[in-house]
Amino acid sequence: MPWRIDGKGALRAPLFVCLLLAATACTGRGHCPAPADARPVELAEIIDGDTIRLADGRHVRFIGLNTPERARDGRPAQPLAEAATARLRSLLAAGRLQLEIGRDPTDHYGRLLAHPFLPDGTNVTARLLEAGLGFQVVVPPNLRHADCYAEAEARARQARRGVWRDAAFRPVPADRLGPADTGFRRITGTVSRVGESRTAFWLNLGPGFALRLPKKHRHHFARHPRDFAGRRLTVRGWVYYVKNRRELRMNLNHPRMIEAVD
Repeated sequence: MPWRIDGKGALRAPLFVCLLLAATACTGRGHCPAPADARPVELAEIIDGDTIRLADGRHVRFIGLNTPERARDGRPAQPLAEAATARLRSLLAAGRLQLEIGRDPTDHYGRLLAHPFLPDGTNVTARLLEAGLGFQVVVPPNLRHADCYAEAEARARQARRGVWRDAAFRPVPADRLGPADTGFRRITGTVSRVGESRTAFWLNLGPGFALRLPKKHRHHFARHPRDFAGRRLTVRGWVYYVKNRRELRMNLNHPRMIEAVD
């Protein structure tokens, strides 16, 4: 489902995405500028396209961005992983940047979650998204700049840059995945069943794959999860395998992680 340009030349999300999102979405807010309270920090190391280490030893994971993975743990590098790292190294060549800490300030690895800016206020995440060197990710409660990041990604998608050109990043049918196919992926499949537990709604894409929509994030979705029954979805996020259920799963925490509904 393509994004479009309105009569004023502004990028707009597809109508369906706007209907999914809360009222503040799809407003076209500009270039994701640095806030007045962004904190200056000193860079020590570029880990990959979305992770750095500061001079004080802290590791920082960029909010709103997932870039292709570099080689690690016996896995080869994904296409464009080194390009994303090189672009970030170029942007941060001076070794100085500013950080806007997320509302949720750390992830489960203990890394600092933040939006990165150059000293002149340029949003680094937006630059990488616009270059097609990663995908937007949205994880509540760190929702600031989400609209702006969506517009940056849309420009790359329209121009077929980076991940939007490389066949390695096309959506994969859920029924073609196996237990080893974990990590960040774009998935497509038809919702065969919508279930409900005490803490979540479950959207099954066939017998071996389920989307988990936590009830604590239900208010971000304009549509009820049961409305997706029988619809074909394209979604993005981190796939994990639940061994005792023999099932692949993905958390669906925000409607921006739904790319299309047929």
